[in-house]
Parts: sequence; C-alpha cells; structure tokens
Amino acid sequence: MRSPLAEARGLGAAKDGVGHWWAQRVSALALVPLSLWLVASLVAMTGAGHAEVSAWLARPWVAVTLVLTLFATFYHLKLGLQVVVEDYVEGRVARTALELLVTFAAIALGTGAVFAVLKVALGG
Repeated sequence: MRSPLAEARGLGAAKDGVGHWWAQRVSALALVPLSLWLVASLVAMTGAGHAEVSAWLARPWVAVTLVLTLFATFYHLKLGLQVVVEDYVEGRVARTALELLVTFAAIALGTGAVFAVLKVALGG
C-alpha cells in the first residue's frame, strides 16, 4: 500500500508539464501574426480567380509563410488535443490509443496540407 505522496513522487510540472505548457504558449504566440497574415491575405484575395491565387501562392515567401502557419497550427492542435485526452479520457489503453490517434492525425493532416501548398506553389 502506497501513500499518495509516494505515488506522485517524480511526476508533475517539474518533469514534462512545463515543457508542454511552454510549447503550447510559444506555438500560440507564433500563430498570432501568422493567422493575422493569413486572414488579411485571404480577405485581399476575395474574388480572385484560380490563376491569381496560384500565382500568389507561387511566390516563395508566401509559400514558406503558409507552410510555417500550417506547422504551427497542427503542432498547436496536437498539443491542445493531447491535454484534452490526458484530462478527460479514463483508462490507460483508451488514453494511449487516443493520444496515438491525435498524433498520427496531426502528422497526416499537416503533411497533406503542406503537400497541397507545395504542389500549387511549385506548379505541380
């Protein structure tokens, strides 16, 4: 029989929690200017045709900035969903399965989004 202190020893914010917290805050901070740029760009492109949007996306700085936005978005999404799963899912097997699903889904969706941007940007 173990005391609650013995069960908690070695866990908590002093180990992995602070790193996760900082990563979530830094990704959120990065998303502020990136999201503002994306929204302003999309508003400016209102009414533009396919050729104009493709030409805009073919600019190297636009493609790179959009890829950075996608990386930050899917990383932030993964961190946020991980916290939800850890806080609200009971059972070790279910929690582990959902954490893996969240990680793989974020990687798959992020990779697909980056591929789509690069395909348009590089004229594929």
